[in-house]
Amino acid sequence: MDCVLLRHGIAVERDEWEGTDGDRPLTARGAKRVAQAAIGLSRLDVQPTHVFSSPLIRAIETANIVHSSLPVCPALHVVDELLPDASPHRLLSILRKLPPESCVLCIGHEPQLGMAASVFLSGRGSPSFPLKKSGACLIELSLPTKPGQGILRWWLTPGQLRAMGKGRSSEF
Repeated sequence: MDCVLLRHGIAVERDEWEGTDGDRPLTARGAKRVAQAAIGLSRLDVQPTHVFSSPLIRAIETANIVHSSLPVCPALHVVDELLPDASPHRLLSILRKLPPESCVLCIGHEPQLGMAASVFLSGRGSPSFPLKKSGACLIELSLPTKPGQGILRWWLTPGQLRAMGKGRSSEF
């Protein structure tokens, strides 16, 4: 099973937003950069069979932009297991229920995505694997899905994904 972890794009700053944190949207710049990163993902031949998003607005907006850019468009599922403070083991419990040939795209937040990557790769949570906004990684998960059994296939910064989206491979 392939699992792509993608952090949401640039959102309105907390101190500039009057609503709740969960309602903070992407900025125009954030949406544009997500769209460019999504093209980069499509050039990597990412073809998800399942798309999961955190219920926070900035993640859902990111998911919708990416979802519309990919050649395969499975239904988007909003799950609490991708909230910023959710345990990576909760995400693993969702992944265990999917078919072995799945390619799962998970759109969420830090520190949850970095902690999930850490658990998938090393078996324990560590803050050593942070994803930048609009950054992504692909981890191949062995079956049955267990902590520490993942294999890192790629880890790309937002700039690298955007460069791929623009067709400029020399930048990465």
